[in-house]
Amino acid sequence: MTAGEKTILRPWDDNDLEALVRYADNRNIWINLRDRFPHPYTRADGQAWIAHCQALQPPVANFAIDLNGQAIGGIGLETFGDVHRITAEVGYWVGEPFWGRGIATAALKQLSDYAFATFPLQRLQATVFGWNPASTRVLEKAGYVLEGRMRQSIIKDGRLGDLMLYARLRT
Repeated sequence: MTAGEKTILRPWDDNDLEALVRYADNRNIWINLRDRFPHPYTRADGQAWIAHCQALQPPVANFAIDLNGQAIGGIGLETFGDVHRITAEVGYWVGEPFWGRGIATAALKQLSDYAFATFPLQRLQATVFGWNPASTRVLEKAGYVLEGRMRQSIIKDGRLGDLMLYARLRT
């Protein structure tokens, strides 16, 4: 980030719709995310996402990544249940014009600290496609450690790939 830029995490708001659609409707983002992230990303998708986030009970688990007052990406966590109830999976994306500026790392550090302070979690984990070294660097810079490579375990856009598992523990 450049001097004077400030990244904060905040709940999604109806006013974020235009920016959400502008940055999320990008094949270069979609190719590195699960298929539940739509492509193309439409206004209806954005409206549904914002409504979904607003309907959830506190505490907030999905945030807009706000840079200088504008939503430029998203980050959140999904808690697991049953014997995995002390674990949550984190996920994030940042609009392509903002790549390579440390924004995702700053956001992931903020989310991780928030998650451990807010939820009864022992472990945060994230998976990243083997062809996405930029995201592996984000995870590592935010204190996540590579735990394993699940070889040929995913298929995205007809491409078979490895899935890397990273985790950060409370202690």
